[in-house]
Amino acid sequence: MKKYGAFIQAGGLELPVEISLERRRDTRFGVTGKRITLRMPLGVAPDFMHQQLMELQSWVGRVFIEKPTLREAFVGKDYRTGDIITVGKRQYRLEVQVQERATHTARLVGDTINIQLAAKATDAHRNKSIKTLLSRVVASDFQAEISRRVHDWNDRTFRRPIKSINLKYNHTNWGSCSAHSNVNLSTRLLFAPQEVQDYVILHELAHLVELNHSDRFWALVERYMPDYQEKEKWLKENRTKCDF
Repeated sequence: MKKYGAFIQAGGLELPVEISLERRRDTRFGVTGKRITLRMPLGVAPDFMHQQLMELQSWVGRVFIEKPTLREAFVGKDYRTGDIITVGKRQYRLEVQVQERATHTARLVGDTINIQLAAKATDAHRNKSIKTLLSRVVASDFQAEISRRVHDWNDRTFRRPIKSINLKYNHTNWGSCSAHSNVNLSTRLLFAPQEVQDYVILHELAHLVELNHSDRFWALVERYMPDYQEKEKWLKENRTKCDF
């Protein structure tokens, strides 16, 4: 498989596209969460790829008209100096500067997140980078608290070894647990109520016992959180609101 990146214009927005060349016979378009995907067979010609991008652009425009909520997920926030970001019970003030520099950086000083952006970057690239930078800074600030809560849930439930606990900016899922006992949680989860966060933590810890989503897995989750389906429902209904 080979992966490439590109941009299209749809719904008045500049949108990133993830292009995958893989062993397949057909071409597939997709819009899930904040990802637009174009999947094509290996070995396609550049002209064909360009043609498919144009067709994808038209298709996404129609999807956004039919399902406006999908477009909302891609609308970037215009961050400026003085803006306040609320994550859980914490608030951060933003200090945003555009400078003649090669890279984007951010750091937390007190309750202020200082963001320095490269002047030569496009608006789309800056908006994407700001989200990533904010995620990294906030993840670092919440790491100790989330780690404590994960270990607390593990001590009260499965008591399995945990190799690492990681907060990452992830749109494809709320969390994951590897076969090597690495627990990963999306920083988007920090915008959810604590009881919903606890559900995702419990969900991933249950994978330390059952790696798949078998009946035995769900029985484990329900044993410690009988109303877990209410948390699942909240995540589905509020996914677009949980983001930087």
